[in-house]
Formats: sequence, C-alpha cells, structure tokens
Amino acid sequence: MSEKCLEVMTLSKRFGGLTALDRIDLYVNEAEIVGLIGPNGSGKTTLFNCITSFVKPDNGKIFLRTVEITNRSPHEIIQEGVSRTFQITRVFPELTVMENMLISISHKEESRIRSIYKGNNKAEIEKAWELLEFVGISKLSGEPGGELSYGQQKLLELASSLMQNPTVVLLDEPTAGVNPTLINKIIDRIMEANKQYGVTFFVIEHNMDVIMSISMRMYALAAGKIIAEGDPEGVRNNPDVLEAYLGGD
Repeated sequence: MSEKCLEVMTLSKRFGGLTALDRIDLYVNEAEIVGLIGPNGSGKTTLFNCITSFVKPDNGKIFLRTVEITNRSPHEIIQEGVSRTFQITRVFPELTVMENMLISISHKEESRIRSIYKGNNKAEIEKAWELLEFVGISKLSGEPGGELSYGQQKLLELASSLMQNPTVVLLDEPTAGVNPTLINKIIDRIMEANKQYGVTFFVIEHNMDVIMSISMRMYALAAGKIIAEGDPEGVRNNPDVLEAYLGGD
C-alpha cells in the first residue's frame, strides 16, 4: 500500500458567515496525481491556501508525510517540501527565465533576491537547465519572464515548482487561459514528471478533459464539502457531482 504524502483532516474555514471549508478529509499518496474538481466558489483554492498557510484554517490538521504543517509559515511549508503554482501566473516579469528558476530556491535565513546575486552553485544551475529543457523553454532562458506567452509562463512555473525536489506540488488551474497546443504540452510534462521523477501532484482544474486525462484519483468539492471521491470516471458521473455543476453552485 502506498504511503500518504499529504493528508488533510477535518479541516474547516469560515469567512464571516460563509463556510468555505466544512470538515474536509482527504489524502494524496506518494507519487500519485490527484485531481480536485468543483464549481466556482466550492472552496478549492481556499483549501490550497490553507495547506500552504496563505490562509489559516479555523479547525483541523494538515500533515506532510508524518510532519504536521498546520499553521506554519508559508516559507516553512515550502522548506518542508510543498511547492505551489497559482491560477494567475506569478513569474517575476523583469527577471530572466533562468533568474526566475534560481529565485525559486529556498535558502534558510536568506532573501530570495539575494539568492540570485550571491552566486548559485553549479548543481543548482545545472538543475535549472535540466528542468527548463524538460518543459521545453531552455532556449528562452535569457528572456525576461514577462515576455513569455501565458502558456510559456505556466511551463516556467511548473519547472520552478520542481526546483527543490518537492514532496508534493499543488497545481491551481495549470491549463487555464492557455492555448490548446500548450495545454497538451503541460499535460504531457505533468505526467512525465510524475513518471520520470516520481513527483506527487495535487491538481485543481476546471477543464474536465485535462483533469480526467492526468488524475489517478479525484475528489469533488461543492459548498465547502467533499461530495465524491474515487476513480475519475466514477467521480465525474456521480449524481451529486452532476447536480453541483448543473445547479450552478
């Protein structure tokens, strides 16, 4: 049996009178790709924000392997092994592609900007090159991040998320706003990173074709509650899931 890589236990979060997350229980096993679906406003991004401590949960616990990471600082959670991308890309537009890769390396007691200019070691630079080649944008290494197409920025974020050999990578809408050609490229790279490097992914995605093609298991969230869990086909065809989408929650 696979060991749990990430586990969320009875996690709850309220914003005033709104219950964004209601006693969420879920897990992601080592080397799995797990999908998370749900209509707008269902709590998906809030869940990611709680896992990465951008938002503090009201109740519940979060474990990375056997280490509890609930309410630790975002920086500490990154150092423990959680990488993340966002719905809207967050590249540094004035920095080159290579500098964006190197700034993603977390050094204890050192600012991110200083980590570039102090001089990175050979292993870090070689890893950055390897990952840029892996996602197919190494030829753009000297270009400013802000000049990449949106899809290329998504590929850069994916490569950056792998720089520290993370325990788990949280991908929030990795193909949103991307043209169909690069969508296929992103799908391929996620699946190959899982196969080649054994990377564990937890993925939010609205594009049902995309999430069905990459997920080994899936969860469905609606109104802050898990309404379905299991294999992708079973979750997609679950009556509660169909009702949640058709109901326009």
